[in-house]
Amino acid sequence: MNNFLVPIDFSETSKNAARYAAHISTLVPDAHLILYNVFDSLEYGSDSSPLGTDEEEDAGRHAIMELALASVKTEISGITNARITLVAEENNHFLDTLEKYVRNNDIQLIIMGITGATRLGQIFMGSNTLNIVKRGIVPVIIVPPHAHSQSAKNVMLLTDFKDVEGTIPLNPVKTVLDLFSPRLHVVNVDHEHYVQVTEEYKTERTKLEKMLQGYQPEFYFIRLFDFMDAINQFVVDNKIDLILTFPRKHSFLTNIFKTTNTTQLAYHSYVPIVAIQS
Repeated sequence: MNNFLVPIDFSETSKNAARYAAHISTLVPDAHLILYNVFDSLEYGSDSSPLGTDEEEDAGRHAIMELALASVKTEISGITNARITLVAEENNHFLDTLEKYVRNNDIQLIIMGITGATRLGQIFMGSNTLNIVKRGIVPVIIVPPHAHSQSAKNVMLLTDFKDVEGTIPLNPVKTVLDLFSPRLHVVNVDHEHYVQVTEEYKTERTKLEKMLQGYQPEFYFIRLFDFMDAINQFVVDNKIDLILTFPRKHSFLTNIFKTTNTTQLAYHSYVPIVAIQS
């Protein structure tokens, strides 16, 4: 069974991610979608009674969340024949609860949306998605708000060709490629190279060709000064459905004003991004 976890907070962003998950589940044998919600635990007073609510409301909160998840299930059931499971958990620590569930339930992918048009919005509304990526539990497909991709036929793998053996986690990459069996485009965008590719680049390319043997990668070198312009143009020209990227192990939030390429992609790409912690 190929288990895809889709965190749902009932925002349009998370529902859009669920619709995307439903579409790509049709490409994968034995796909299983898990619509997953973590709702806050009630606070209790010194007499062990819940604060701000009554016992009847407390008892029904889990059922209410499952009903809300069921409405999302109904919406996407017309897209896919994959098995869909609803899971609602009560806990005040979303990231820890989600990580525990992923590790205990053989999850192959997390698929979730991201919001935040401004820097401040990115910090507060995008933090859960980016922090899940940072934890490096399993590959995370980030579905930007305006992404409408419904396939995974053409996948772009972004690399700076610097220590590919140390920075590209091969097993998670193979997991994604084996799920979708796409045409693989390996892309380097670098404004520092000029007429010819350097010897270092050629050496790293040879290493990467060996690592990806069996997937028939096609290699591209793009010299443009604006990273996002280069990527978006390549996406259009080559009908890219999915972008593989490998954020380094540092905090997305403390470095939010020194924007990383992965963070730029998450907020500005036109297609979903697979973020795999390197």
